[in-house]
Amino acid sequence: MWLGASLFAAGIVLCTVGYLALSVPGNWFSSLPTLRWSAAELAVTQGSGQRTDEGLRVGATGPEGIAIVSIQTSFRSAGYTTVAWDTGDVPDHVAAALVWRNEYQPGRRFTKPLTVEARRLLPVTLVDDPNWIGRINGLALIIRGDLAHPILIRGVEAKPMTAVQILHDRVGEWLTFEPWSGGSINSRNGGADVQDLPLPFFVAAIVGLALIVYAVLARWLPQAIGPFRPLIAGGLFVFAWFLLDVPWQWNLIRQGHATFQQYAGKSWRDRHLAAEDGPLFDFIEKARAKLPPPPVRVFMAADSLYFRDRGAYHLYPYNVYFNPYQNTLPDASKLRAGDYMVVFRRKSVQFDPALKKLRWEGGQPVDAELLFAESGGAVFAIH
Repeated sequence: MWLGASLFAAGIVLCTVGYLALSVPGNWFSSLPTLRWSAAELAVTQGSGQRTDEGLRVGATGPEGIAIVSIQTSFRSAGYTTVAWDTGDVPDHVAAALVWRNEYQPGRRFTKPLTVEARRLLPVTLVDDPNWIGRINGLALIIRGDLAHPILIRGVEAKPMTAVQILHDRVGEWLTFEPWSGGSINSRNGGADVQDLPLPFFVAAIVGLALIVYAVLARWLPQAIGPFRPLIAGGLFVFAWFLLDVPWQWNLIRQGHATFQQYAGKSWRDRHLAAEDGPLFDFIEKARAKLPPPPVRVFMAADSLYFRDRGAYHLYPYNVYFNPYQNTLPDASKLRAGDYMVVFRRKSVQFDPALKKLRWEGGQPVDAELLFAESGGAVFAIH
């Protein structure tokens, strides 16, 4: 057992040192603190922004098709190798860049492109940029593209990115709370949505390196550790499983606490309203009050498959039709008098209240009556 544990520990040390050698952009050790500016300190100088409990929401771009978010700063660039914008809900199609000024050329603005991944902006390393020099007098974020859905900015940080800080960030990514999702019954992805070093890959590298070291030692130093034993090799995989299982169990404990806070002590209806599809449940509950008793035919329409699926579920035992594969509705010729259509957050559905005509996807209109409408949803009776 001690041999397997020693080999696994050696694998952790060697893999960690190797990763840091490839990842630390500057000095391994530094006394400089991380500089952070919150969303409250940010200013939208072009485009529009709204402060929320989550942070700053940046919406429509300015007349030149760009949005600019800036912050007044005054710090020495020496030792600060990385700038990280804490963002969310960033569309993949937008172009973004970091902007700064230095003390030597105060009249110039310098830029560095930013990468969008998993709906956030990745940190940018500036240690090799010749213009990242002297005192940095102001940082800004430029976003070019369609911001019909506002992006979230929680703040910005300037980091030394020492060895300790990189390890802290990686462990933080591994232990980030991962709420239950549609795939959680089978597996856990493991922490943050985007990880510079996924834990399963890191553990696999540890086991692989430990096996190589063990095989070499067993071949050249059998008098010290004995011949190669499969039991020792199997023990390495047990250690790996344990290392992966600890964050999973910690995530499970936090999920149990979150579930208790979300549902404990609530009635059946309040639990539904507190769930992820609470707004949909509330709408369907009001829609059902406008429908006659089953078994009439009801067509469920929504742009999102999740809303189509959950909407149909909440409408049972009505004879509900929805397309689980595509965002489509049947031809108008397939509908008949006495049918009903429930629409929730779906585009391309148009109703003319004067003519009492309903159409979708630009097709043939049908006679219909609007029974109920609220919060992007509506119920229609087909005549």
